[in-house]
Amino acid sequence: MGTNEINILALAYLGDAVYELEIRNYLLSKGNYKVNKLQSMAMDYVTAKSQCKFINYLIDNSMLSEEELDYVHRGRNANTYSHPKNTDIVTYKWATGFECLFGYLYIEKKIDRIKELINIILEVE
Repeated sequence: MGTNEINILALAYLGDAVYELEIRNYLLSKGNYKVNKLQSMAMDYVTAKSQCKFINYLIDNSMLSEEELDYVHRGRNANTYSHPKNTDIVTYKWATGFECLFGYLYIEKKIDRIKELINIILEVE
């Protein structure tokens, strides 16, 4: 199944899992921490606010291709009917675009690109 056949919000759903798995692998590589500490450390990367910051960093520094930007914008502009109470709708929409990017890259089997973007994000923090 290609990315054009998948609902854009389903692509973001997948991208959220892909991104979080990469972050969890990174955090586990940092040392032997208790699960509560790992979860706390993950919050620096996986919240909508963090994802919004990272996607804007990637865009502002021209680090995304036109096709990647297209998926970010499609995810950001998707009709969502709710958002978490702890974040505003604009931040949530940018985070959805961020997740959509990772879903697109995963479906297209661009694993090296996922790793490259993760490494850039880890340097931003």
